[in-house]
Amino acid sequence: MYIVVDERQGVAAEYVAGFSEQGVASRGVGAGEFGAWLGEHAESDIGGVDGFLLGECGERAAHTATIRRLSQAPIIALSETRSLAQTLDLFTAGIDDVVRRPVHVREILARAEAIRRRMNRAEMRAAAPQQAERLVVHFDGRDPEIDGNSMMLPRRERHILEYLARNRGRWLTKSQIFAAVYGDLASDVEESVVEGHVSKLRKKLRMRLGRDPIDAKRMVGYSFVG
Repeated sequence: MYIVVDERQGVAAEYVAGFSEQGVASRGVGAGEFGAWLGEHAESDIGGVDGFLLGECGERAAHTATIRRLSQAPIIALSETRSLAQTLDLFTAGIDDVVRRPVHVREILARAEAIRRRMNRAEMRAAAPQQAERLVVHFDGRDPEIDGNSMMLPRRERHILEYLARNRGRWLTKSQIFAAVYGDLASDVEESVVEGHVSKLRKKLRMRLGRDPIDAKRMVGYSFVG
């Protein structure tokens, strides 16, 4: 799930619609409400966010610092003008990337994935070579591959696999998975929805791999072990 922050409702709605067209969950939060929104959600909830898109917002630097205390998700700023000083200020504040409007949502997704790859490069190098060779998870809308062959998955299951793989080794709650896939941080999560998707996904992976790359613990959640 992506969070879009902008003081202009029309701009936020434009990008939320763009994410939806790409099959990616997102929600818009008004710039004046964003600080309170961050305060209302626990770190575990914010962990379900894949990225933040910050548009016109008077406190982008302060919000960036708060986000970074809660999450390592990519933070991308929208810029309206070519201003070197503004761009440098945004990078200094902790923004991961700055893009100039208009920009297509597909480019935003690609930039966010590039940021995640840089963040996770050390962990990816540490992964066992045979594991990396057998199961390859893409993050650009393509289905995963096992032994070089595409494994077609329903969209929800593919998004869950991508989210788990992106957070390799971390335990993720059903609430976090629900938020990442459905774009809803509501506290009352239908756990059976997540359980159903994950159960089907694990069964398919076991059939193709001969093992289960997703670990599960009752009352804890799920973890991608590769």
